[in-house]
Amino acid sequence: MSEGVPSVSRISAVFGGSVGNLVEWFDWYTYSAAALYFAPIFFPKGDQTAQLLQTAAVFAVGFFARPIGAWLMGRYADRVGRKAALTLSVAMMCGGSLAIAATPGAATIGIAAPVILLLARIFQGLSLGGEYGASATYISEMAGRRYRGFWSSFQYVTLIGGQLTALAVLIILQHLLRKEDMAAWGWRIPFVIGAGLAIVAYWMRRRLQESQSFVRAEAAGSVRGGMRQLFFEHPREALTVLGFTAGGSMIFYVYTTYMQKFLTNTAGFSKDQATEISAVTLIAFMIAQPVFGWLSDKVGRKPMMLVAFGGGTLITWPVMTAVAATRSSWIAFCLICSAMMLQSCYTSISAVVKAELFPTAIRTLGVAVPYALANAAFGGTAEYAALWFKSIGTESGFYVYASALSGISFLVALTMRDTRAHSRIIED
Repeated sequence: MSEGVPSVSRISAVFGGSVGNLVEWFDWYTYSAAALYFAPIFFPKGDQTAQLLQTAAVFAVGFFARPIGAWLMGRYADRVGRKAALTLSVAMMCGGSLAIAATPGAATIGIAAPVILLLARIFQGLSLGGEYGASATYISEMAGRRYRGFWSSFQYVTLIGGQLTALAVLIILQHLLRKEDMAAWGWRIPFVIGAGLAIVAYWMRRRLQESQSFVRAEAAGSVRGGMRQLFFEHPREALTVLGFTAGGSMIFYVYTTYMQKFLTNTAGFSKDQATEISAVTLIAFMIAQPVFGWLSDKVGRKPMMLVAFGGGTLITWPVMTAVAATRSSWIAFCLICSAMMLQSCYTSISAVVKAELFPTAIRTLGVAVPYALANAAFGGTAEYAALWFKSIGTESGFYVYASALSGISFLVALTMRDTRAHSRIIED
């Protein structure tokens, strides 16, 4: 961990940064988890695919706000501090969740309903754009060289945990409320819960210790990162993050947020079955993160990346085809879970492999902006692209598209140096 920081303080810092990250992603994924219910409320026209397509479009627009949030919050974190950026981002997410929870449907306020939904998602996108870079940087800097892969994996543990918690809340509500009540107003409850949790996370983050990497850089007067410095002084690193985020984000969203809709809309499972299968696979995915993060501390980051993207290129088509054809929940779980285990070789080290590429003065911006750009272009549009291919009758075209992006990321990983051996985080 950071030099001069006791082990208990390090663990406390990782925990504090991670819990706030969980809340942010809970708020973000609540939209996707509840979309099956509120799509007809905000977009009443058309069949289920058309309604989901419109909610997916709003989901994608939220992603396009993330690069702006990454730029604003990345500069803020590199100039003012990781702690300040983490606190601000969770406060913004709280506001977005409250807005969605309180907005009446299209039957009440007409076109204003989807407009407010869109604006709230843009605000949340700004928040999350800053959250990823700030939390990835903070956790990676607070972890020690020996176990940096293991400790930084908790960023994705809590990222997945946020999605899993959103699904868990939805499952509980499905069992407690009648279907009519769930469709009418029950879907709003997770957004209210998310806003409340964000307030708790805000309080926790105000008590965090600043990382020694930032403290030392600030004392030396070297914390002056900007976009010009990022792309003119570190173009290779920025393009590397862009390259492996493209395939990594696409495959991640295929098996997490989109899979719930795929199980219902293509494979023919009920909404309840789809939600429960998604929840169980996410539990396995979450538990796997520290294991693969620890493995990266032993074998290096690069071999892990090659396995993740090589595997994603080879198995996406057969897995998606097999899931679409099965009617067994158990078989669907095994297929999805096997793909997620390969993906864990990337997600477990997603934070640290980016943070280790950049010096302190530009680290948050370097992690956040290229990631947010690629995530917006490929991760945020994954659901929309999948539903579009389905709407034109060539759903298998999406499998090819996702596999191709994973192949591009494989080539990028093939050309990069192993950041475990060449880390630019010098504090231990």
